[in-house]
Amino acid sequence: MAARPLNKNNSAVKRIMQEARELANDPCTDYSAAPLEDDIFEWHCTLRGPSGTEFEGGLYHFRILLPAEYPFRPPSIMMLTPNGRFELNTKICISFTNYHEELWQPAWGVRTAIVGLQGMFPLKGTAAVGVGALEYPVAERKRLAAISRGWVCPKCNCSNLELLPDPSSDASSAEASSSEPQSTQASVASSTAPTTPATPAVISDVKQKAPADELPPARVDAISPPMPILAPRPQRPSPPPAMLITPINTPPPPRTVSPYPNGASTAQLQQVDGPKRDAPSSGRPPILLDTAICVLLVLLFALIAKRLL
Repeated sequence: MAARPLNKNNSAVKRIMQEARELANDPCTDYSAAPLEDDIFEWHCTLRGPSGTEFEGGLYHFRILLPAEYPFRPPSIMMLTPNGRFELNTKICISFTNYHEELWQPAWGVRTAIVGLQGMFPLKGTAAVGVGALEYPVAERKRLAAISRGWVCPKCNCSNLELLPDPSSDASSAEASSSEPQSTQASVASSTAPTTPATPAVISDVKQKAPADELPPARVDAISPPMPILAPRPQRPSPPPAMLITPINTPPPPRTVSPYPNGASTAQLQQVDGPKRDAPSSGRPPILLDTAICVLLVLLFALIAKRLL
């Protein structure tokens, strides 16, 4: 099959080539992924089953189909190895596939789809329901996990174990060899440490031969009797002194002396003496009269000014 011509200026092609280089240099032993030689928009991936589940030890091969608008649209995932969790050759409905484009983010990539698919394996119950989901018994899933290691992809012509070998024991041996020098150093340090403890007889002998001010601080502290630690006595808070309520002597209101004899009120005196003489508005002319006089004066001045001019 002829390879699809690539436009290296296309943003999708640039992104796919960048992710292919990153995954090729990825030392992770849980998955391996690479695009096909004749179509970089189709990836084949091999995933290791999650540890601590019935899929532990299994190797599962699946396809990742990238759209032409990648990474602005999500990929599609199709499982190829029998596993008892997902249907074969069916697009799986999970949150980072084409079934949920509203949840996809362009910052995600092929690695996100692989890691997310591995996290979907252990889900059970309602969390595992969706398009392409299966509910096989645990024993059947373990059986399929055991035979999945030798499953061969017809497109890659390789078994899952060849595509994703088991991690070697070099790392564990390296850790063991690195821990040996530390244990050797610890044993040497313990063997060279002084084994003669300081007994009370030795301390008393030193105390007799040297004065206390020449002894090291640690020895002086060891010889001197411990200082007793006295806890402070709890003291109950004394109640506040009782407040003496004393009556406040308020002065009586001042008595007003009426200037009128026999306490007669002002109204009564006005009735007797008549209205006051200095009452306002008693001798003022009405306002209408003032206005009329002002108008006449203005007309008079206007007539005089007309004759003069």
